[in-house]
Amino acid sequence: MKDFLRQNGILLVIIALLLTILIGVGTAFMGGNADPLSNVVNTVTSPIRNGIAAAADWAEGVYNYVFRYGQIQEELDSLRAQVAELEDQVREGQEAAKQNERLRELLDLQAKREDFVFESARVTGRSTDNWASTLTISKGTSAGVEAGDCVVTSTGVLVGVVSKVGLNWSTVSTIINTDIEIGGIVTRTYSAGVLEGDFALMGQGRLKLSYLPHSAQLVSGDEVLTSGKGDVYPSGLVVGQVEGIFTDPSGMTRYAVVVPDADLSSLVEVFVIKDFDIQE
Repeated sequence: MKDFLRQNGILLVIIALLLTILIGVGTAFMGGNADPLSNVVNTVTSPIRNGIAAAADWAEGVYNYVFRYGQIQEELDSLRAQVAELEDQVREGQEAAKQNERLRELLDLQAKREDFVFESARVTGRSTDNWASTLTISKGTSAGVEAGDCVVTSTGVLVGVVSKVGLNWSTVSTIINTDIEIGGIVTRTYSAGVLEGDFALMGQGRLKLSYLPHSAQLVSGDEVLTSGKGDVYPSGLVVGQVEGIFTDPSGMTRYAVVVPDADLSSLVEVFVIKDFDIQE
């Protein structure tokens, strides 16, 4: 083979040069169409070139993943931090809106009852047993709240009475709790009685207006307010509506079953009446 190359090397070079020239001239004269030899060469080598290009793309992707992973992770961490910051801003905005709404409700309530001194509070807990109906609120002695203070909704509807007080919390016995006794009056007939919780009715979300006179002509839907009798609790607080009237088992008195106007199961914000003027 070496002898062959020594003897014919110059000839082979000349042949290669001639082939190159012929391919170039043929391409020029064929107006851009590939000559047969170029076509064969490109057809054979095209899959190889494509494979090399695909391998190069894959290698570039692997390189970017390996060497840019830290940068990508930093960008993701930065985006997560921005999202968390935006979520905090949204929560702060929502809380500010709620605070403004509470202040507006307090001002509206104060305008309706200028004889009351109110303290707003959030409901932070509810009784979870069947033996009592109580709420826990976010204000206590540090805000001037005392046991015996009435608690109402933003529209002035009676929720209950503060029964226990801590430094920054209080327990409220709702109006259907069995330890409640408040003077009540029916606005249509001026029939007076005592609003009190009843264990059997508590499970139904009701209370009683007891000790009504036999002459009381009540009908379903009559409005019941606090009477203020005894000057312990303020008068004129909306309690609820009469659902029905019944005779006591003793036969001596009558009582009405009252449906509270306050939705005790969904309260979020309440107002404590810390002081009030006695209505003569």
